[in-house]
Amino acid sequence: MQRIPVAQRPDLKGAALRHGYDYSAGAGVPFWDETAYYRFTLRQIENDLEKPAEEIDDMCFQLLDRSLADETVYRRLCIPEGYWDYIAASWRNREKDLYGRLDFSYDGAGDAKLLEYNADTPTTLYESAVFQWVWLEEAISAGLIPPDCDQFAELHEDLVAAFQTMGAEGLLHLACLRDVEDDRETAKYLEECAREAGLETNLLAMRDIGVDASGRFTDLEDRVITTLFKLYPWEWIMEEEFGRFLVGCGVHFLEPPWKAVLSNKGLLPLLWDMFEGHPNLLPAYFEDDPRAGALSDSYVRKPLLSRQGSNIEIVRDGMALSRKDGPYGEEGHIVQAFHPLPEFDGRFPLVGCWIIAGRPAGVSIREGRTLITGEDANFVPHVILD
Repeated sequence: MQRIPVAQRPDLKGAALRHGYDYSAGAGVPFWDETAYYRFTLRQIENDLEKPAEEIDDMCFQLLDRSLADETVYRRLCIPEGYWDYIAASWRNREKDLYGRLDFSYDGAGDAKLLEYNADTPTTLYESAVFQWVWLEEAISAGLIPPDCDQFAELHEDLVAAFQTMGAEGLLHLACLRDVEDDRETAKYLEECAREAGLETNLLAMRDIGVDASGRFTDLEDRVITTLFKLYPWEWIMEEEFGRFLVGCGVHFLEPPWKAVLSNKGLLPLLWDMFEGHPNLLPAYFEDDPRAGALSDSYVRKPLLSRQGSNIEIVRDGMALSRKDGPYGEEGHIVQAFHPLPEFDGRFPLVGCWIIAGRPAGVSIREGRTLITGEDANFVPHVILD
């Protein structure tokens, strides 16, 4: 794995405008950096990222199986008890999911280490599925990178195929916080994939979802919602008045309720407890677990629920090395062994492996200036070249 400097495309502005991105001279595209790319070998992609992603996905399914007979799983994740049966039923019925992203610390040499699983509301999807592939084709055409470069970016085809096989009947509704750009653009892109798959769609804001007299969810035209993609965390829904209608609303959700287990950072100690010593897992414990002392004075403290690196604290040799403030942590924390992101020229890449309908489908890299990857990190493209 190498970080290789490269010139920007001659027509980056045109590419940005064609794909709906802002562009400014000198600054380029916000949160996108094509002045470098990461180079992988095919073996690294297949053996060090795809294979572990498949294994971890399977381990998550084993944990969900365990949760059907062991309510401790839900209790440790601080999921409200009123939703335990609802979540269990969604897994028992094997309700289909769409996508998620496993985030790894990986330097191209040692084992990729799972840092967290964005199983419910991952964004940067369009950059991963489309824009970095466009960069690859145009960079090859411009002679900026070798002509035999490839890329692990099968997301678009897999998303379309997933929509075709999910069995959605009638109108597919997609909802998000429309004033949050990342969420809005991700939902719009997924709507494009669904339409390419032959589905009829309706995109709306979360606040525009209503409830009729029978407790069914409806859109702005009073149409009953039967299948809903919601780019909105399950934990938020369960806390709101909206949530009391879930059990009887009859909606097939994307992502399904069982993703509330996998999107919680408490997943990390639960996996470690079941699969201790797995080469792609780091030791992790709930903060109140006496075994947490085994991490000594170097660890990462994470809230059970958070986004964009908020409220994560890195402690190294007993000293606070880095911390990102935010509004999360009331539900509790976990601690995970400290395994830093690799550093390339003062930048720290977080390698994401996307899972589409249960299959690894692509790689994305977000690169920050600190060990905690936050909302200011840039997306950097990658290539495969042996």
